[in-house]
Amino acid sequence: MSGCCDNGCSIDRLRERQRGTLLIVLGINAVMFFVIAAAAFYGKSTALLADSLDNLGDALTYGLSLYAVSRGATVKAKVALFKGGLIFLAAFAVAAQIIYRLFVPSVPVFEIMGAFSLLGLAANSICFFLLWRHRHEDVNMSSVWECSRNDIASNLSVFVAAGAVWFTGSGWPDIVVALGLVWLLVRSAIRVISSAMSELREAS
Repeated sequence: MSGCCDNGCSIDRLRERQRGTLLIVLGINAVMFFVIAAAAFYGKSTALLADSLDNLGDALTYGLSLYAVSRGATVKAKVALFKGGLIFLAAFAVAAQIIYRLFVPSVPVFEIMGAFSLLGLAANSICFFLLWRHRHEDVNMSSVWECSRNDIASNLSVFVAAGAVWFTGSGWPDIVVALGLVWLLVRSAIRVISSAMSELREAS
């Protein structure tokens, strides 16, 4: 006797795969937060700072997702709801930095922006690849994959901003891209929260 029915064993294997993936992407994002945040402050780039905060939010999100893996649908929906709030908080932090840069303008170091946006793109591409197979499994993993997809867009945007800063010799491209990332974060937060609310209504 195997000790469990086939369906129960399948669910256990699925949860173990989810945990393994989440542990890897959690580690990657935690490391990239510190690396890119340091580069953002050194290079005076608001867009790069937004990128690093995105990594921090993702690391927290993956930690919460690890907690939710073996829980029921209601708990997973509540965790997803909290993730949406974290994404909103990241958007607010970037918006505050944009306002600061409007009053204290500076030209970012485009070489730092370009190099570290590509480093972030490589790291987040690995996360995106690992999370791809989990994207439709449940609301918990779906919201995690949503975060990973945002990261790819953020990295590409920062790289484009670096080229624009180099071309114009101005800090405005950095601010414009940061504004775009705020919009992306807000839209993602709304989508995650809406999905979680829908799941909670179904559960109740």
